[in-house]
Amino acid sequence: MNRPGWVFYVSVALLSAFVVLGIFWPEQLAGGSEQALAFTTSHFGWLYLFVTTGFLVFCIALGAGRSGNIRLGADGEAPEFSYPTWLGMIFSAGMGVGLVFWGVAEPMTHYVNPPLGMAEGRSAESAELAMQYSLFHWGFHQWANFAVVGLAIAYVRFRQQRPGLISETFRASLGDRVDGGWGHAINVLAVVSTVFGVATTLGLGVIQINSGMGSVFGMAFGTTPQLAILAGVAIVFLLCSLAPLESGVRYVSDANMLLAAAVLVFVFFAGPTDFITAAMTNAIGDYFSNMIGMSLVMSPYTGEDWVARWTIFYWAWGLSWAPFVGSFIARISRGRTIREFVVGVIGMPVLLSTLWFATFGGSSLYFELFEGAALGDAVTREMSSALFQMLEFLPAVGWISALVLVLIVLFVITSANSATFVLGMFTSRGVLSPSRPMRLTWGVIQVLVAGVLLLSGGLTALQTISIVAAFPFMVLMVFMAASLLKSLRNEQRQMELHEALMRERIQRLLDDNERKSSLVDADDGAADERS
Repeated sequence: MNRPGWVFYVSVALLSAFVVLGIFWPEQLAGGSEQALAFTTSHFGWLYLFVTTGFLVFCIALGAGRSGNIRLGADGEAPEFSYPTWLGMIFSAGMGVGLVFWGVAEPMTHYVNPPLGMAEGRSAESAELAMQYSLFHWGFHQWANFAVVGLAIAYVRFRQQRPGLISETFRASLGDRVDGGWGHAINVLAVVSTVFGVATTLGLGVIQINSGMGSVFGMAFGTTPQLAILAGVAIVFLLCSLAPLESGVRYVSDANMLLAAAVLVFVFFAGPTDFITAAMTNAIGDYFSNMIGMSLVMSPYTGEDWVARWTIFYWAWGLSWAPFVGSFIARISRGRTIREFVVGVIGMPVLLSTLWFATFGGSSLYFELFEGAALGDAVTREMSSALFQMLEFLPAVGWISALVLVLIVLFVITSANSATFVLGMFTSRGVLSPSRPMRLTWGVIQVLVAGVLLLSGGLTALQTISIVAAFPFMVLMVFMAASLLKSLRNEQRQMELHEALMRERIQRLLDDNERKSSLVDADDGAADERS
């Protein structure tokens, strides 16, 4: 069962063709990607917004409804991991790299160029909008994408005892056709989408490591040093991928969370603490007050491309990453109820994301507004340097910059390491522990794809490929959610039928006992009359 099949060979062939195209014809690849991006966003941008919002409503309804009591495993089965460890692994594999990259860069970019021209740039109003939209982009919608895939896979793997493949989540709708060509095509699409999503994250992490090493060690910023950093990180995470999940990803993610918490606490208290708490409170209020409007906003009357560059990019990035993050979350969620799963995957990470953006984004806005930090100019010149520019306004800048650099490296290693397990599962017929050669193969392919994207345009190429690659899998996810709902309703009907049968049996026993009691009373009465 651990042997590669058609899904592996077809996926490797497609991705190898992409790598060859990127190495020998990078300009043509960049041009073709831009054309695909323009077509996708102009014709289907609205669909990204509706689908992602729909996934959020879907997850909340499942968690709050009767299905929320269903356990992802046997009834009464205990969770495999403790709650803190489970949350740490979710957060590390989910959005760790992205949070560190965008924690300062996004608020400062919105501060300089406000969303949809809703305020004057570099003003108090644009600062408020910057925090509002940062929380929105890293809030409930993003994690709902991961929750849909994770819940569907965990349900079929641990509740129905089937292989942990994307195709298995469609069995309720497609039946045995998932064992043939339809299932293979679904799994290939999931693999390709996952590789592009993880490659985007790897690329973002490498770009920011380059900026951090420039700040700490004076390293030059550019494609060549980024490729060298990518090679160095690859060696580390490929070695880590050879260890079992429990002793590999688990301990690295635990170290990740401890270091992230230490950095967060330091910045919170060493920075403008009162401003951070006030900005966070204000941003939470703005987020909830404007959530529906932000969820479905487009700009047909102005031709503004801001929604495509930001909101659609984020939703597409999450969608393309959903097979990986969702599968990994499913792998570590055995024994949780659906309600626990929804709260843990959508609720808790959003609280952490909110605190992170309030601390780092709020600090950067404070230094910009009240201490003339010129972070807006810094993020305009080199977006990935914004975090390290902000840290220069805190005490012990050398130490904290070095720790943040280590944190980024650990997040990149955790994400890439986790992805090797998930891709191995997808291409080894759903086994929970893919072979080492399989994990190494997918680790190398991830590195090659990330390297090609860095060669083809850096950050722009990473954003472009995320949006384009996410579209077909987004359509699949809609049918996946429908199939999951059908499975849950079938189980609910079976549970109701079982409960009805039990009630009927109990009632029959009660009736039998009552009849027996009546006969006994009648016999006793007759005996009394005879006597």
